[in-house]
Amino acid sequence: MYRVWNFITNYSLLLIAGALIALVWANVDAHSYHDFVEMVLWDHAWIGHAHVEDGHVHRTLTLHYLINDVLMAFFFAIAAKEVWEAVILKNGSLRGKKAATPLIATAGGMFGPIAVYLGLAAFLGSDTFTAVSRGWAIPTATDIAFSYLVGRFIFGAGHPAVRFLLLLAIADDAAGLIILAIFYPDPNLPLAPEWLGLSFGAALAVYVLFNWLPRRMDRGDQLRKRSTWVRKNLSFWPYLIAAAASWYGFQEAGIHPALGLLPVVPAIPHADRAFGIFAEAETHLTDLLNYIEHKLAGFVQIVLFFFGLANAGVEFSSIGSPTWLVLAGLIIGKPVGIYLFGAFGAHVLKLGLPAGMRTVDLIVIGFVAAIGFTVSLFIAAVAFDSGVVLEGLSVQDAAKMGALFSFAAAILAIIAGRVLRVEKRDT
Repeated sequence: MYRVWNFITNYSLLLIAGALIALVWANVDAHSYHDFVEMVLWDHAWIGHAHVEDGHVHRTLTLHYLINDVLMAFFFAIAAKEVWEAVILKNGSLRGKKAATPLIATAGGMFGPIAVYLGLAAFLGSDTFTAVSRGWAIPTATDIAFSYLVGRFIFGAGHPAVRFLLLLAIADDAAGLIILAIFYPDPNLPLAPEWLGLSFGAALAVYVLFNWLPRRMDRGDQLRKRSTWVRKNLSFWPYLIAAAASWYGFQEAGIHPALGLLPVVPAIPHADRAFGIFAEAETHLTDLLNYIEHKLAGFVQIVLFFFGLANAGVEFSSIGSPTWLVLAGLIIGKPVGIYLFGAFGAHVLKLGLPAGMRTVDLIVIGFVAAIGFTVSLFIAAVAFDSGVVLEGLSVQDAAKMGALFSFAAAILAIIAGRVLRVEKRDT
């Protein structure tokens, strides 16, 4: 997987840098910023934003589409890889009883924010509720890199709460991917699920031909000649071709194409074990799935920089009701939901907590998990059309500002850690 600090510093700092540049640029010269983000790269393209004209689908590839819908597919593929290993491997972190309480807490970390977000929206009136209700999923997200960084700072690397937080964040990512696929299809196109046959067909074909069949033919051969030949001579190319076909199938199906590589991830040969997300030993695994991830790491760093640049350019004048709804969902709904559900699972269902972890630590974990940022920004971009307005302000921009402000959760988490007397453990 990733070298811990390289992943955190490189990904996080590049993403932050892109977001800060976007914020400054949008507030200094909003017109030039939006012209840059919506720059047309290819009109009448076969990929891009869809518009139906005279019964025909017309696509325009803009810089924003290239970043959010094409390049971010690699980011979500890496997230899916972590989830896949956590679920499928024998010692995966989301298998067995050890994952039960974190999974229940994850449910609370999603239902809590949704309840707070929609409840406050309803309290503010029907106009507000109608305008913002589609963004209910924005405060459910947890930014795994930032959360891990803050969690280590508060608890120390050796505290069991850090592993609990990582399990929760992985499960949260899995739920987020499902939410994006089901609840946020392309609003400009009717759903065409038959196109998913291309996506899953490509994944199945590449799995059978380049993964299962060579291993099947190598039965009884300790040298594994066929599997070795496929790995050395074909490498990742069959899977890249399948990924392109899968991505196109998602686009044509009307499902967000940034998720288009997900069906191919399980088809790639993977290790028999994992050492755990962020473990240094993961860098020494040589299976094809880890090899591809290692090769993508630097590229995805650059993608996240441009993602921040293309999505965080919000004018401070856009702060409004959606901003506070997103922020309240994160910094109120997350801690309350995680604490209540986690305590229920640990004590009422008697599933327990990791040795050395207290029930009140769930409150601190809840604040740490309230850092939404990356995925919250992404969901805000797909949940609202840029033309949706509330109180004279763009709902999308106001919601994005709430995602950016979720960094405040880190400060609250540190304060909560001090108040609740968290004992830092570095070993």
